[in-house]
Amino acid sequence: MEFTLPAAIEEYRLRYRDFVRSAVLTLDTDPASFDEHQNIRADVLAGLRERARSDGLWAPQMPKERGGQGLSVVGMAACYEELNYSLFGPVSVNCAAPDDGNMILLNKVGTPAQKERWLQPIVDGLVRSCFAMTEPHPGSGSDPAMMLTTATKQGDRWVVHGRKWFITGAEEAKHFIVVAKTSDDPRKGLTAFLFDRDDPGWRIARRIPILGPEEHGGHCEIEFDALEIADENRLLNVGDGLKVTQIRLGTARLTHCMRWLGLAKRSLDIAADYTGVRMSGGRKLSERESVQMKLGHCAMQVEIGRLLTMKAAVLLDKGDFARKEISMAKVQVADALHLCADTAIQLCGARGYSTDTPLEWIYRYARQARLVDGATEVHQQVLARLYLEERGDFWRWA
Repeated sequence: MEFTLPAAIEEYRLRYRDFVRSAVLTLDTDPASFDEHQNIRADVLAGLRERARSDGLWAPQMPKERGGQGLSVVGMAACYEELNYSLFGPVSVNCAAPDDGNMILLNKVGTPAQKERWLQPIVDGLVRSCFAMTEPHPGSGSDPAMMLTTATKQGDRWVVHGRKWFITGAEEAKHFIVVAKTSDDPRKGLTAFLFDRDDPGWRIARRIPILGPEEHGGHCEIEFDALEIADENRLLNVGDGLKVTQIRLGTARLTHCMRWLGLAKRSLDIAADYTGVRMSGGRKLSERESVQMKLGHCAMQVEIGRLLTMKAAVLLDKGDFARKEISMAKVQVADALHLCADTAIQLCGARGYSTDTPLEWIYRYARQARLVDGATEVHQQVLARLYLEERGDFWRWA
């Protein structure tokens, strides 16, 4: 087993680390940097993105021929962690959700024409995108088989009817991927399609208010009323919608983990800095055993999450689906992020609860981690099923 990064990846990691600390970090503690939805202001972001391009750091996950850095999944894991040490790091180099997952999906399964029409503008940062799958009850959530949105073939076009919600980024997206029901087949009944913001037959019903800060474009409820999509804008074959969903969400779940590790580390560093200077009863807080136990436990949980994330990344690079490993990483890192943010606020006291530090932002953001891209309980059920099927082989080395 090898626990060191290849030299080329280590070089990239250090470059992203330097970029975040020299160009981005001071911005996420400045209230003037935020828009009305508590994300980075568009004009501030534009300057960061220009620097990322000029520094050769743009789109780490995309092939070099498309203007990216061509990093492996292992390279992404190391660099995304560094990037999300700042709230604004990933979006500054164009590897933030949901565009990140959509780019990876389109690069894997899109036809050459689809890549030029739909993928390249996202890679170039000219447009944003979103992935529309989740539906209100009784439609699909963690179980795609419950999907109620339909796409019916009429000539060389598909006509879509239905409703989606909590679609991240929809209010600012230009390019959309929608998954719809095309037959009653339990395994081959879904199909994925591409459509443009300017296409008629759909609308945003509302931008849903949420507990945490929002990604650009919010989380929206969408209605489809006879949206027509040309068959050439279908992803893969008819009936491959579940496959498309699995391809996208597999890597996307892991890239969430990569980024969340960065936020967890930032939370702990804020707490460590504060407890290292704050005096109580004649001693620094960091000298108290109760504080040390909290920090040590959090640091261990981050390391466990990082090892699980990197193991899954290695398997993805080898062509494995890594479903078990991704589920374990998703559960562990989501819990670790929430624990680190909560612990840091506790150790920083009222200052942590205030907006003087990014901790309250991270804390509110962290609560969604145990829900998005499969709730913790769903991943635990997946792991239980695999364990019951494999028993001792669940922990096999090969």
